[in-house]
Amino acid sequence: MCLFISVFSPIIFSNLLLCTLFFFIKKKSTNINFAITLPILFFIWLALSFFWSIQPEKTIHSIPRELFLLLIPFIYFTNENLALKKAKDFFLKTYSYSALIFSCLFLIRAIFRFIITKNYSFFLFHGEYQNDYGLVPKELNAVHVSVFVAIAYFYFLTKKNKSKHNKFSILILLLFIILLSSTNITIITFLLTIVFYLFFSKISNRMRLRNSIILFSILISFTFFNKISLFVELELKNNTNKGIGHNVINESSNLSNRVTIYEAWTKEQFSPKDFFPGMAFRVYQARMFCELVKQNPIFWKGFGFNASQNKLEEKGVQFNVFLGNENNEGYQKKNFHNQYIQVFAELGFIGFIILLLLLFMNAKNAFKSKDFTHIAFAILMISLFLTESFLWRQRGVVFFTLFYCLFNSKSVK
Repeated sequence: MCLFISVFSPIIFSNLLLCTLFFFIKKKSTNINFAITLPILFFIWLALSFFWSIQPEKTIHSIPRELFLLLIPFIYFTNENLALKKAKDFFLKTYSYSALIFSCLFLIRAIFRFIITKNYSFFLFHGEYQNDYGLVPKELNAVHVSVFVAIAYFYFLTKKNKSKHNKFSILILLLFIILLSSTNITIITFLLTIVFYLFFSKISNRMRLRNSIILFSILISFTFFNKISLFVELELKNNTNKGIGHNVINESSNLSNRVTIYEAWTKEQFSPKDFFPGMAFRVYQARMFCELVKQNPIFWKGFGFNASQNKLEEKGVQFNVFLGNENNEGYQKKNFHNQYIQVFAELGFIGFIILLLLLFMNAKNAFKSKDFTHIAFAILMISLFLTESFLWRQRGVVFFTLFYCLFNSKSVK
């Protein structure tokens, strides 16, 4: 259980817990299924990339943080009690209340800091390493925390008989997700909430209510059609700092020229004054990936785990993007911010296929089980991987592997 909660704690805590996982592996295997073997297969391919990595020292140094992909599935293989519904309910309940407590603590921290400084930024997103002015510390990453909290939100939302404190928990967690300001996760959370009330909750059986909600949604869509069209036009064509992903560098007077999505894909040369909004930067990174695949023989095996950064830095210099100053590191120092592209670039097509199999099996089992919290987890991961290299972060790989195994394990009893 401590491992579940460790996603909110310093990295060293999960490192210490990693050492204890060996003691939970039993000798007799009792609970093997195909879905749980996929994280192990992914780790094996990731570790093997050391032998063709263009930066073997960096690859071997980074592999230990991915050991959770190997050890957590082994624990589920050898301990069938973890796959029992009672155990799953216990883990989900304890994790969700822990997420609620952390959310309340960060909200209380923000309130006190606002009272002292009168600065609203303490209620939003995360700050920087040298200036912790956000809702959560930069080390935790607001986008990642949004996902951590969203699972707890759906746990409380899907409870059949909600008490007053359950409803209060839902409101607190939803407020926290909104304040964390991750556009991607916030939109997916709202859409999943609508889907839950339409098709999975008790009231969804009342066809009159369902039809009323659908009719109301259609009317709202027509009412705001022009505004939605204008938003899409601004997002795709004009300069804007809005996007599905957060900005990787804050806009400032040093970065005054906003790059459009079209320019990010087509412009031959940039300027150190150019600012990439969140979506435009991810399009730029996708463009870099396509060029790297054309220029290097990496299609099947990739550059090697965590070995693509030098290539991105070379591209950043070549395209003359902002290379950093005393306050911000440059765009060339950022990873792909897309798990699918990150895997393809570093583990090749084979690693990419394994990742897709992971997500496919997770989604398949989710809809088969009709467990809405599992469905929410599956969709959140598919969506998050479009804007974040989530599995390349230790909290990310711990969170994903734990919940993947929790939801996809099957009891032989």
